[in-house]
Amino acid sequence: MKNTWIRVDEYFGDLLAPEDDALRQVLRTNNEAGLPPICVSRMQGKFLFLLVKITQARRVLEIGTLGGYSTIWMARALPAEGRIVTLEVDPKRAEVAGRNMLAAGVQDRVDLRLGRALDTLPSLHAAGAGPFDLVFIDANKENNPEYLEWAVKLGRPGTVIVVDNVVREGKVTDAKSRKVDVRATRRMTELMARHPRLNATALQTVGAKGYDGFVLAVLES
Repeated sequence: MKNTWIRVDEYFGDLLAPEDDALRQVLRTNNEAGLPPICVSRMQGKFLFLLVKITQARRVLEIGTLGGYSTIWMARALPAEGRIVTLEVDPKRAEVAGRNMLAAGVQDRVDLRLGRALDTLPSLHAAGAGPFDLVFIDANKENNPEYLEWAVKLGRPGTVIVVDNVVREGKVTDAKSRKVDVRATRRMTELMARHPRLNATALQTVGAKGYDGFVLAVLES
């Protein structure tokens, strides 16, 4: 089945989400630098691009930069005065991402912050950053509950929150799992379900990145 998923991704991707030279070069640069091949697919990148467009976002927060592939997709959707703040803990990944953003010509719309997100997020809040119109969470999964709480604090009524990699190939349904990523994903989802200001759904996905899915939420007043 996975070969079918990949062929379908390629079919729709070639028609609806074609990669240009800059995006292809990002993937080559990431590979040459030894970064893990875990960035979003081009179809997922186009989905994020469209979310920025649909929400008319001007301020975007991304938790987890990796090599900047998803950052570039979202930055391209921003208006001229728009800005995306992206957080990365690993210096090597941040350096690669910075080079990729410069090569893609979006560096003027990106504020790349190096450091542990749970240290950077309080600093953003204290400095009065935001409110952010869209928040994309795609970092270490064990901290997802805390990332969600900060997304709410840094948002406003109408802010859209996307959390990637929540299905974990179906393992998310295992209430007895001892895997840290699964347990944290379940805690985050349960927190989201009972949060009085969040209205959310989850979608399973298949494709070039395998079997996974994401949570999509909106922050209400």
